[in-house]
Amino acid sequence: MLKSYIVDSTCNNMRVDRWIRNKIGKIPQGLIEKSLRSGKIKVNKKKIKSSHKVKSNDKIDFYGFKFEEKILQKKISFNPSNQIIKANEDLIIDNNENFIVLNKSAGISVQGGTKSKKNLIDIFKKSEIFSDSKPFSVHRLDKDTSGVFLMAKNRETAQLLTSLFRLRKVHKTYLAICHGELEKNSGEWNDDLVRYDNGKKIIEKAKTIYKVIDKNSNSSLVEMKPITGRKHQLRKQLFNIGHSIYGDNKYKSFTKTIGINKELMLHAYEIKFMIKDKKFTYKALLPDYFKKLLKIKRLTYSNLK
Repeated sequence: MLKSYIVDSTCNNMRVDRWIRNKIGKIPQGLIEKSLRSGKIKVNKKKIKSSHKVKSNDKIDFYGFKFEEKILQKKISFNPSNQIIKANEDLIIDNNENFIVLNKSAGISVQGGTKSKKNLIDIFKKSEIFSDSKPFSVHRLDKDTSGVFLMAKNRETAQLLTSLFRLRKVHKTYLAICHGELEKNSGEWNDDLVRYDNGKKIIEKAKTIYKVIDKNSNSSLVEMKPITGRKHQLRKQLFNIGHSIYGDNKYKSFTKTIGINKELMLHAYEIKFMIKDKKFTYKALLPDYFKKLLKIKRLTYSNLK
């Protein structure tokens, strides 16, 4: 059975193995390499290597390629109303020719999945801001985490920003309100965090520099600068020391939950990076519910607005 695809302009100059994973499914690299060597996958009817970069209008053929179920599984796009589009456009902190920066609301995913759900990529696809392009996700921010978030407007900028994140040249600052009083006012967390991928146990090194901004016997306001970027890193690290974040129902240090807040009290407050010797710094204002809990818990941070 032959299946053919045409490369669109948004994928110009993309590695063929990455194109396959992006457009076809989460195919193991080994299977891609084997299929390219054997000629089961060809570009413009020619055998190529996985490092080959495809161009706009290239034709990619799959000859008797196994992986049918996953190839056919596609993400369901979220179709936002004009009201939802406008509400998210109002959260934009900066809009330039290469990327936008917004203060992401808690409770919204960055990307959609196989089940239809509200997400930023699908929302901004329909925005006039991206009328001549499409939004590219360049980093992660948990669904329940609010704060500063970047989306690229073109593939070149997306590749550049993704590289900066990977090389740890993007400096992020988070704020969290957590249960209890942290013993030390500053320091460094170095942990072996465990996660599971398709049932396989994976242990990852995680490093975060932290500083307690204010605290009392009941709660602490903590500033955190993650050096690594592990999934749920900050949430797990605070849980590991017995001071889970308010509103975190997954990593809870305390069995009792007081119903004064539903939202996760974790906010991406600031992001800094440099492109061609130009410094970029963005801050995301605190959500009202975050400021409300600060007041209830009698915690202060004079620089926060």
